[in-house]
Amino acid sequence: MKLVKEFKDFAFKGNLIDMAVGIIIGGAFGTVMKSLVDDIFMPVLGLITGGVDFSDKYIALSKPEGFTPGMPIEAAEKTGAALLTYGNFISSLIAFLLVALAIFIVIIKLLGSLNKKEEEAPAKDPEPTNEEKMLELLGQIRDKIS
Repeated sequence: MKLVKEFKDFAFKGNLIDMAVGIIIGGAFGTVMKSLVDDIFMPVLGLITGGVDFSDKYIALSKPEGFTPGMPIEAAEKTGAALLTYGNFISSLIAFLLVALAIFIVIIKLLGSLNKKEEEAPAKDPEPTNEEKMLELLGQIRDKIS
């Protein structure tokens, strides 16, 4: 029973729920970044490189019957050819770099600057202890009597 209680405490902690929400948002963020790379950056990169479409780039590791060099990836896969699709890798690498840049800017820079501002804020004077309060009151009484 102790194991069940420990698991229940772990499973329903706020941190676990926060982590689950973060994972779901991260998945959605990954989808947006993939679209950004595939639909925005790769066409621009293709235009810069003279109309090269990276999504169709591959190296055929085997050339079975029916395979002809330069055929589209879908057709080459139907022939059973083993393909090294480096164009997809380039797209994934760009997506990774964009996600890493976004995380760096948001988490490292933005949160770092927020933490720095908190550190720079002047510290409040600590509350006087009971002994210090008592000494102050005794000093005030002494001053009134004198």
